[in-house]
Amino acid sequence: MARQSNGVSAISRVVLVLDTFSFEAPFLSLSEIAERAGIPMSSAHRIVSELVEHGLLERMPDRSYRVGNRLWEMGSRTPGALGLREIALPYLHAIQSRVRQHTQLLVRSGLDVLVIERLSSRDAVVNASIVGGRIPLQHSSSGIVLLANAEEDLVPKIAERGLAPITGSSLRTPEQLRDAVERARRDGYAISEGWIFEESRGIAVPIRGSQEVVVGTVGVVVPNDHSTVDDLVRLLRLAAEGISDALLRSYLPPGHPHARAGGVYRQLVASSDRSMAYFEHLLEEHGDLVHDGHLATLPPQEAR
Repeated sequence: MARQSNGVSAISRVVLVLDTFSFEAPFLSLSEIAERAGIPMSSAHRIVSELVEHGLLERMPDRSYRVGNRLWEMGSRTPGALGLREIALPYLHAIQSRVRQHTQLLVRSGLDVLVIERLSSRDAVVNASIVGGRIPLQHSSSGIVLLANAEEDLVPKIAERGLAPITGSSLRTPEQLRDAVERARRDGYAISEGWIFEESRGIAVPIRGSQEVVVGTVGVVVPNDHSTVDDLVRLLRLAAEGISDALLRSYLPPGHPHARAGGVYRQLVASSDRSMAYFEHLLEEHGDLVHDGHLATLPPQEAR
């Protein structure tokens, strides 16, 4: 890997540039990118120019820059977060039709949870989750569930980083954090009452993949009225079981009686039965003509 004179690799500098963009700053000038990335203006200019050339950044009419659609396109090819989202969406809609507040799908990213889907009603309780946004693990019910199913050294790492309580109800001490994690490990779900907003509470359960590994959580954010959560936990667990089953079936060998249809697409797409059967047929008959799901490469009569 090529390295710059200061020991920072070229790829690391590209990541630094891309990381300068955020929800609060989706458009940045070249000088702002250089300042935020902590790299010389000349290096920023060279990197940004190459990223624009490859469609990973886009230049706006006012000479500012934003993240390019091609970056989203490339990310959509992974069966990780987006594949999980596709498989989970029907279950999320089923939950939201019952709860009519906020329904969320989250995965762990370092010491944070990453929101990969959120469904909300217009009159729902306040909730600051943003798709693609992060929340520190200790501030959410999903984070506590993920901590309860993660390596033991994560809790000390969070304590070392600092709990940074947001409200009077937030976890304030390492002891409270450990108690919450142990309770989630014992009960199989977690509740966060007023940890981010006093009027809101989160409830989350784990989603398990192969070998019972927890790959994410499904949860709701509802009014913090201290009512019983039994029905909500039951609803979430049923959805999590359905998502887990669909995940496992998406990785079974093609031809297995319980495998989901769609060939390799089944790890990325959750569509109608006929659509998934078409994807499977497409790969069987025209695998050499299909690249990254671009159906336009097929002969016209086949693409119809």
